[in-house]
Amino acid sequence: MKIDINPEKIDEVLTRGIENIFPSADFLKAKLLSGQKLSIYLGIDPTGPTLHLGHVIQLVRLGKLQELGHQIILLMGDITAMIGDPTDKNAARKKLTHEQVMENLKEYKKQASKFISFDGENPVLLKFNSEWFGKMSFIDFLELASNGTVGQMMKRDMFRRREQEEKETYIHELMYPLMQGYDSVALDVDGEIGGNDQTFNMLVGRDLMKVLKNKEKFVIATKLLVDSSGQKMGKTDGNAVSLDQTPEDMFGKVMSWDDELIIHGFEIITDVPMSVLQDMADKLTKGANPKEMKMKLAKEIVSMCHSQEEAERAEKDFEKTFAKGGVPDDVAEVEVAENVPLVDILLTEKIIESKTEWRRLVDGGAVTEMSGVEKITDANVVAKTGTYKIGKRRFIKIEVK
Repeated sequence: MKIDINPEKIDEVLTRGIENIFPSADFLKAKLLSGQKLSIYLGIDPTGPTLHLGHVIQLVRLGKLQELGHQIILLMGDITAMIGDPTDKNAARKKLTHEQVMENLKEYKKQASKFISFDGENPVLLKFNSEWFGKMSFIDFLELASNGTVGQMMKRDMFRRREQEEKETYIHELMYPLMQGYDSVALDVDGEIGGNDQTFNMLVGRDLMKVLKNKEKFVIATKLLVDSSGQKMGKTDGNAVSLDQTPEDMFGKVMSWDDELIIHGFEIITDVPMSVLQDMADKLTKGANPKEMKMKLAKEIVSMCHSQEEAERAEKDFEKTFAKGGVPDDVAEVEVAENVPLVDILLTEKIIESKTEWRRLVDGGAVTEMSGVEKITDANVVAKTGTYKIGKRRFIKIEVK
C-alpha cells in the first residue's frame, strides 16, 4: 500500500485530539511526510471485559494512520494486565490471573474493528505481550530492571501521594512502567500512541528504545475524556461509556454528560470537521440550546460504535422516553427470587457498573421505584416487584417470584 503524504490529513493527525507529541510535532511531521512506512502501536491492558470511549479516542487516531498506509499494531497486555497499571491509583490494583485476562479480552478485537481494520492490504497486527514476557527469565528481568531507578519511578504523582498518605507502593507497581516500556523494544516500533495519562509509561519506553535499540521512538499522547471536574471518566466512577452498552444506553449516557463536554467530545471522538465544531462553539457562546448539539454528539457516537440505523432508533427512543417522561418500550425485564438486594440485580443486568456508582446514585436521590414514585434511600434495599428508574436514563422492570 502506497504511503499517503497528504499535508492536510497529516496536520489533522498531528493536532486533532492531541495533547502532546514527543520529541516534537515537527519530528513526527517530517516522518509522516517522508513516505516511509511507520510502525505505530497502541497497548491495552484487558483489566475489564469491554473497551470504552477512552479507547476509541486512540483507535480513531490509529484508523487515520492506517488509512495513510502505516503499519498499526494493537497490543494486548495480557501479562501487564495481571499487574495492572498503577497510573492514578491510590492503592494497588487487584491482581488478575491470566485466565481472567484472556476472558476479558474476548470481544476486544471485534469492538476495535469498528475503527481499525484487521483485513485488506494493510491489516492491523494483533499482538500479545506474553510473546516476550512469557519467555523472559529472571536474569533477563533483572537486566531490564537495571535500566530504571527507584527515584525515576517515584517521580510519579500517585506514588508521591501514597508516600505522603503513608500508603504502600509495591515493587511490582514500580516495575510496571519498565514492562510497558519494554513492549516498544520487543515490537521494535517507530512510535506509540496512548492517552495523556500514559505519558510517563510511554516515555519510559522511549528511553528504553534509545538505550537498547539506539532508536528515536515518537510518542503521541491524546487528550482524555474527562468530566467537568477534570476527572477521567471510567468504570470506577460509573460514568464510562462502554462499547458493550446498547445503543439506547450509550445514547442516554452521552446525554447525561455536562454541556461543557459537547465540543470536547466532538473533537476527540468523532470525525465532524473542526470548522463545524468552531461554528457550534460560537453558537453555544451566543446562547444556543446545548441539548440539540448534545443530541447530535450522542447520535454520532452511537453511529460510530453501532450503526446509523441503531443511532436513529436510539434518538427516537430517547425523545419518546425522556422528553415525555415515559418508560422505554424495550426496558429490561427480570424475574428474581425473594430477598435479593436490588444492587445485586442491577450489577447482574449491567444496569450499573459498580457498587461505588450505586452508593453515589442512592446518596444523590437518583433511584426511584416508579409505581409509587418512591425514592430509594437505603443502598441495601431488597428488590420488590416494580419498575425502577436508575439515574436519568436507565430503567429496569422487576418481578419478584
